[in-house]
Amino acid sequence: MDPFSLLRGVLDTAEDAARALVGRERIRLAVTGLSRAGKTVFLTSLVANLLAAGRGARTLPLLSDAAGGRIRRVFVVPAGTETVPRFDPDAHLGALAAEPPRWPERTEDFSTLSIAIDVERRTSLGGLLPERRLTLDLIDYPGEWLLDLPMLRQDYAAWSEETLARLKRGIRAGPAAEFLRFVEALPSEAAAEDALARRGYTLYRDALRACRDTHGLRLLQPGRFLNPGPRGEAPLLWFFPLPATARGGLAALCARRHAAYLDDQRSTFLDPFFSRFQRQVVLVDVLGALHAGEEAFHDTGDALSAIASVVSGAGWLERMLGAAPTRVAFAATKADHVPSRARDALAALVEHIALGARGRAAQSGAAVSCHAVAAIRCTEDTVTRLEGHSVAAVRGVLLQDGRGATIYPGEVPMKPPEPAFWDAGLFTMPEFRPPRLDPAGSSGMPHLGLDALLAWLIGDAL
Repeated sequence: MDPFSLLRGVLDTAEDAARALVGRERIRLAVTGLSRAGKTVFLTSLVANLLAAGRGARTLPLLSDAAGGRIRRVFVVPAGTETVPRFDPDAHLGALAAEPPRWPERTEDFSTLSIAIDVERRTSLGGLLPERRLTLDLIDYPGEWLLDLPMLRQDYAAWSEETLARLKRGIRAGPAAEFLRFVEALPSEAAAEDALARRGYTLYRDALRACRDTHGLRLLQPGRFLNPGPRGEAPLLWFFPLPATARGGLAALCARRHAAYLDDQRSTFLDPFFSRFQRQVVLVDVLGALHAGEEAFHDTGDALSAIASVVSGAGWLERMLGAAPTRVAFAATKADHVPSRARDALAALVEHIALGARGRAAQSGAAVSCHAVAAIRCTEDTVTRLEGHSVAAVRGVLLQDGRGATIYPGEVPMKPPEPAFWDAGLFTMPEFRPPRLDPAGSSGMPHLGLDALLAWLIGDAL
């Protein structure tokens, strides 16, 4: 963290302490995770269920219990003069209320939202005090951008060496073949030509897309190559990894753009947001990683560890001055895709897959917890027959054709699987349609484990 960001964190901490004295606490909650982990759906459900709880609905029972039943009102804080777009839960609710219901669109840019929770206070003698107000500051952003954070600790040469080595290994080698041939054919003294830079960028970007979309890989950098956001494909993105033997103008141009890209990400992403949160939830699509195969499964763990080295890697000074996360939760999403008996195994598995990330978070002084959640529950538990035996299954409406189906997804291991698991292909990952919901969200949303997660994250502040 640079001195300016550290100072801003200290000032924020001082402001938060002053707000707490007058019963106006604020918690900045970072909802982080890799692409397709379900951040937008998670935030939509969180907002809808909190608002419903504020109207007296028991949508988050464990959070309500943590607050002693004293939540009286919940409302969205009106927008001020912020330049960052607002997270729009109404638009996402509209998608879920459509006929047929559909999942909200993937996030393409930053957005933020603040939720105020008013809590009744009582004296030890039974009298009432003025209500306390806890304000939750939330952020949504494209998950691909999260993988830019580890790049901030590498120069162009180190990033290029590591990236090229990774592209030549395992299942990445296939999608990267055309790009690698392009790089190998470049003369070491290639000139600084935009046509060459853009060609290399395009081939590298396409390789990253295939790694993500076809093979389920997650450790893919830079993130804006996969999701450039509203600014589109600016020349800032026209760079790609080159070997150490490249010495010409093209190598110098790529190195300059790499440095400029990181400066831009630092000023627009890391410093304004990730250096200022007190609580974090890291969403992990563990089931998707299982379905994608052994290499994708381990790649997800590597990506989480790389991210945690930046997001949770606070030093002693940041911890002492209160500019570091105090609670970090790792949550395996889509827990409704497996029957209830498998959800404990899912929570145990996320502990293993996020082992390195959890260790880094704990070293920073943060309390750490692991959960299995479904922000919006799409299925019901049932039983089906498999090879003459009764097995636990789930039933829901399939996204592709709208057909109701009973699915036995396979067993969820409680720890990283043995080789036989991958050889046998023992896990399937259906895509379910969301339930059709009230567009006003007045009754909240069906979920699994969201209340337990929120109770652990913010229950102590209520």
